[in-house]
Amino acid sequence: MRMQAAVFRRPHEPLTIESIDVDAPARREVLVRTVATGVCHSDLHVVEGQSRHALDRPIVLGHEGAGVVEAVGADVTTVRAGDHVVACLSGFCGSCAQCLAGHPNLCVGGLVTRSASAPPRLSQEGMAFTQFAGIGSYAERMLLHENSVVRIDPDLPLDRAALVGCGVLTGVGAALRSSGLEAGQTVAVFGCGGVGLSIVQGARIGGARQIIAVDVFDGKLEMARRVGATHAVNSAQDDPVKAVRALTGGAGVDHAFEAVGNAALVRQAIESLAIRGTATIVGVLPPDAMIEFPWMAIRPECRVQTSRMGSNRFRLDIPRYLDFYRQGRLMLDEMVSRRGKLGDINEAFRAMKAGEVARSVLTFN
Repeated sequence: MRMQAAVFRRPHEPLTIESIDVDAPARREVLVRTVATGVCHSDLHVVEGQSRHALDRPIVLGHEGAGVVEAVGADVTTVRAGDHVVACLSGFCGSCAQCLAGHPNLCVGGLVTRSASAPPRLSQEGMAFTQFAGIGSYAERMLLHENSVVRIDPDLPLDRAALVGCGVLTGVGAALRSSGLEAGQTVAVFGCGGVGLSIVQGARIGGARQIIAVDVFDGKLEMARRVGATHAVNSAQDDPVKAVRALTGGAGVDHAFEAVGNAALVRQAIESLAIRGTATIVGVLPPDAMIEFPWMAIRPECRVQTSRMGSNRFRLDIPRYLDFYRQGRLMLDEMVSRRGKLGDINEAFRAMKAGEVARSVLTFN
């Protein structure tokens, strides 16, 4: 089947809108008509050459998509044609050691992608394309393993639900699942893009009594206040570590989150901790990034940890977070700063780099 997709070919070059072929669903695969996709920073990392992703073939980027199932392959049991679904890059096999231990977000089974010997899911005139993160949502259709999707209620708006497939799942989960946050504790969030704003919301839902948002853009800080931050620090104007300590009476915060993928921000998060505090690195740093900090900068019995996709069990968490949205506790409408079509993808990347948006959402006819 022919479709339109945004194609990445070389770093530092705009994506091109091209006609490519998507295969029919094989065993345990589903074909999804894409309705909406968020534009995530992880895709921009690829465009800017900061990803480990192999560049030996063109890539259809995008991994924060939602849509409607058009067809299913043999042995699919979890969805059927007509179902509304959210795709998630935390596809799982269900039988590896991590899945069996209750950590499907860390699956090492590799079940959800096709083998190298199988026909490619995406191609153009016989040339195989890579489907980024096993999703490839910058396209009119997504061909996915059934363990990469979750069915949602059809009354939920898909342009909002798409965000829960990555950014919101990652940020809210980092606060509610990965960090160990307890009600009444204090939080600082370094970086208030889509993931950072989701961390702020997760901390609010989890009962944090003080949530300090840190960013260089006043617009993002204002948005952080709207979704739950109690304080805001512009780190282009003030030393963020000193500001966080001043706001906490010198103690520092119980939880600091880095939400950009920047080594300098990781250090600031660590230096902002209280005694026995936890720094959770949520952002994806460049492969060769080094994290250094003075020994005396870290307080007694502190922890530094990473969070992979919000430690999610997405078949449970995505419907749960969408229930929070229904209840008015998770603010998704406010996360959508700009809307566009597939052809607006490069403008969406520009706006992201300029700090103009929390999330851009592209919709399809």
